[in-house]
Amino acid sequence: MSSFSSTVPADTDSLPGHIHRRGLMLVLSSPSGAGKTTISRRMLDLDANLSMSVSVTTRAMRPGEVHGRDYFFIDPTEFNMMVNRRDLLEHAKVFDNYYGTPKSAVEQALQAGKDVLFDIDWQGTQQLKEAARDDLVSIFILPPGARELERRLTGRAQDSAEVIAKRMAKANDEMSHWSEYDYVIVNRDVEESVAAVRAILQAERLRRRRQIGLSEFVRGLQAGL
Repeated sequence: MSSFSSTVPADTDSLPGHIHRRGLMLVLSSPSGAGKTTISRRMLDLDANLSMSVSVTTRAMRPGEVHGRDYFFIDPTEFNMMVNRRDLLEHAKVFDNYYGTPKSAVEQALQAGKDVLFDIDWQGTQQLKEAARDDLVSIFILPPGARELERRLTGRAQDSAEVIAKRMAKANDEMSHWSEYDYVIVNRDVEESVAAVRAILQAERLRRRRQIGLSEFVRGLQAGL
C-alpha cells in the first residue's frame, strides 16, 4: 500500500461528472542516450497535468541548465543532511555524483490529482516502489541497438570520450534491470515512443483504485443525481 495519504483537497474540481483522481508517479528509466530525456520533454509539452519532478544533485551544472528547473544543484554536505532528515523519496549515486527526489512537492502534487514525471535510474525506481508502489507506473526505455546508443552519446557533445566509454560500459548493467519495470519501450522513433507513453499514462489514469471519487460518483448516479 502507498505510504501517502489519499485525501482530496477541498478545492478539487467539483464540476458535474468530474471524478476525483489520485495522481500517479510516472517513471522513465533508460541507459544514458536511449532517449528518456527527449521523451520526457515531449510528454511535458503535450500534457498540462504532468509536471517534472526536479531532483537534487551534487554534480556540476552543464551548459544551458538552470538551477531549480533542471536540477537543484547542491553540495555533498547539504545532500547528506537531506538524506538524514528523510527529505528524499529516493536517492542514488551515479557516475560519482549523487541524485535524489525531494519528498514534499511530490506528495502535494499527488494529493491534488496531479501526475509527476521522474527521469531516474533503476536504483531510484526500486526505492520509489518501496515508498509508494500503488502510486508508481514505471517504463524502461531501450535503445534500438548498441551502435545507435554510442552514436547518440557521441552526438550530444556534452561528455568527454572517457565519460562516453564509462556510460557504454554501464549500459549493460542498467539494461539488465528492464524486467523490473511495468512497461518496456524500444525507442526506434521518438514520436512513436511518445505516443506509447501517452497511451500507458491514459490507461493508468483510468485504473479504478486511482479514481478515489468513483464510489461517491456512482452513489450519486444511483440516487438519480
